[in-house]
Amino acid sequence: MSNTTGGGNTAVGVVALVLNTTGSNNIALGVSAGFNLTTGNNNIDIGNAGVTAESDTIRIGISGGQTRTFVAGISGVGVTGTPVVVDGNGQLGVVLSSQRFKDEITPMDEASEAILALKPVTFRYKHELDPKGMLQFGLEAEEVEKVNPNLVARDAKGEVYTVRYEAVNAMLLNEFLKEHRKVEEQSRKVHEQEATIAELKKDFRTTVARQQKEFESKIACQQEQIEALSAGLQRVSAQLEVTKAAPQTVANR
Repeated sequence: MSNTTGGGNTAVGVVALVLNTTGSNNIALGVSAGFNLTTGNNNIDIGNAGVTAESDTIRIGISGGQTRTFVAGISGVGVTGTPVVVDGNGQLGVVLSSQRFKDEITPMDEASEAILALKPVTFRYKHELDPKGMLQFGLEAEEVEKVNPNLVARDAKGEVYTVRYEAVNAMLLNEFLKEHRKVEEQSRKVHEQEATIAELKKDFRTTVARQQKEFESKIACQQEQIEALSAGLQRVSAQLEVTKAAPQTVANR
């Protein structure tokens, strides 16, 4: 090593960490491991030459060299936490959601309507990928790219290799919320209409009751008038009878 002031470094392998000068607490394992590290600190390079002056980084293997990764103690082991994702360069991490990591934040609005054109499919992975041939459910990245290029992820060569399902889920949520607001608005209108109908029914019943009362009052008044007329007719009839019954005297001349 060319170390001058750095400390706590471990190098195992031919010319491993050979150019390190002031970096500290680096671990290099393998031929030429950590070869490019000069001043970086807290790096772990296994079978990787590392990057000049970088710090706090773990690099395992060479891009384009290893094409598969097997790590024991992961599959079938239950754990809680945040899902891990990998970018096109092979870097592991988690999706950041905090506002402090974002710029140009705007409501999604109609942008999520693109997912309505997606065509979910069922499929089985090729035998070399999944010997058991388990039935899968998902999307075809090439078809998704035609709908919205922002919904796919690309590898180091720039080729489409997967769908950004977390983005699709966010768009689904936006569409759900839009429909939910529509349902709430329709429900509000229905309640308003029901209240209006109830008020109209109430007014109708009140009007009918008032009109019925007025009608009954008029009938009673007319009945009284009829009874008064009947009583008058009876008196007149009685007087006529009395007049008919009285004796008449004829004078002889």
